[in-house]
Amino acid sequence: MMQIIILKKKSAVTVLLSLLQAIFFIACSNDNIQKEYKMENIHVNKTALTMEIGDKQQLTASAIPAVAHQPAFRWSSTDESVVTVTAGMVEAINEGTASIIVAYEDVEMNIPVKVEAIKTDQGAILYNKNLAYNSSLTELELNNAGKYNDEGLYITSTANVVQLDKFYALAERMVKYHVTLAPDAKAIFKSSQGDFNAYIDVPGKRITIGTTPVTEKAVPFLQGNREYIIEIYHIYQQSKVRVIDVQTNEAAEVSVTNDGQGGVGKGVINTGFSVGMQWDHYCFGLASGTSMLVKQITVYSLKKKVKVLIYGDSITQPEGYFPTSDFPQAWTQMIISKLNGNAMSSGRGGAQIGMVLDYIKNELPYIEAEYVMVTIGTNGGNTEENLSELVSYIREQGAIPILNNIPCNESGTQIENNQLIEQVRKKFGINGCKFDMATSLDGDGKEVDKSMMYWEDYTGSWGWQIYHHPNEKGGKSMYERSLIDIPEIYK
Repeated sequence: MMQIIILKKKSAVTVLLSLLQAIFFIACSNDNIQKEYKMENIHVNKTALTMEIGDKQQLTASAIPAVAHQPAFRWSSTDESVVTVTAGMVEAINEGTASIIVAYEDVEMNIPVKVEAIKTDQGAILYNKNLAYNSSLTELELNNAGKYNDEGLYITSTANVVQLDKFYALAERMVKYHVTLAPDAKAIFKSSQGDFNAYIDVPGKRITIGTTPVTEKAVPFLQGNREYIIEIYHIYQQSKVRVIDVQTNEAAEVSVTNDGQGGVGKGVINTGFSVGMQWDHYCFGLASGTSMLVKQITVYSLKKKVKVLIYGDSITQPEGYFPTSDFPQAWTQMIISKLNGNAMSSGRGGAQIGMVLDYIKNELPYIEAEYVMVTIGTNGGNTEENLSELVSYIREQGAIPILNNIPCNESGTQIENNQLIEQVRKKFGINGCKFDMATSLDGDGKEVDKSMMYWEDYTGSWGWQIYHHPNEKGGKSMYERSLIDIPEIYK
């Protein structure tokens, strides 16, 4: 019995030695093969690329002749201001031409790249990002709503929404999302202040805007796991939501119009219909369901070139308080009408000068404007330093600044502010419109003509009442003053 055991052990040892010899032989043979191997060329899955700004495309490379291991290819761009590359992932940065170079030792392959502007008839692009592989976007606050993957931003939480941390106040703008929705998904697109809420409801096959009563539209073609373009428009008093099936090009939309009350509290002259001004930051996410994939976000100005851009606070955003029937008589609308639509306004109620600067910097660099007119009110922050920064920034963007006086109000806070504004105008040698004189009783910019203002009764909340925002009579007087003080904008 012992002899049998010994023989078996010897057999096992013999087999083990044989295996080791074979492995050693194979390793040596492979080593010789690798030493003799010479890469002749590199195969890339694309021979050339044509891309739009913001696009991303993945390039893959392999050796010719083929080899078992994957060489550590080096990737580079001949002009990183046009296009960048990381591990084969190509991102288009600006219009122009460049080449992507993939190399290994002394062998390289060039892939020419042409980057074009985004083709659109929707105006100027203020922001555009492809979200695939884009986890470094600091301006997108995820709030634990989802994570990035190789297709885009994959949202699975219904507890929070993603926020685009860029402020827009243009009265003619649109945000576009490229999305894929799960069969049970109800997606929400809203403002960070919650004044505007829109829903794309896949199982319910409808679009909804959260007005009172709710405004909705049946969308029979909605189904899960398909790609859609979601467009959300803000055009003065109108808000519109449009959904487009990428594959079939079928489209549906729902539109609502804000109807201002023409005052506050006991001062209201109209029942009103609240839609929301889409204030502050764009937000999106899941209201219910399992998932939504957001592939791209683009923010547009609906005009790319205007004679005049009109900036300010609530005085420059009359769509929130004007009854729709009177809205054409708002001062901004009368100026825009006189210019045959060759102008836009951008205002946010309650804005101080720092906030106005914030959205000017997100909008003006992308819109070609000859004049930029600013009417910044009595919300605070008006200092010589801040006003000077505002004027200087407008000039840096190649536009002519116009700094207007603030209209009169019952508290008289416009007087001190307008003295400072006139001082800054003199300092820079710029023009401005004296809206205070146009809205005062004696034409001296001091005591407000209450017949030109809406009565705002805040006794139930803030404990005060005031004649503050120009009505249709005040709007007409301000417009007529612009014909006197700044006639150059109409030439």
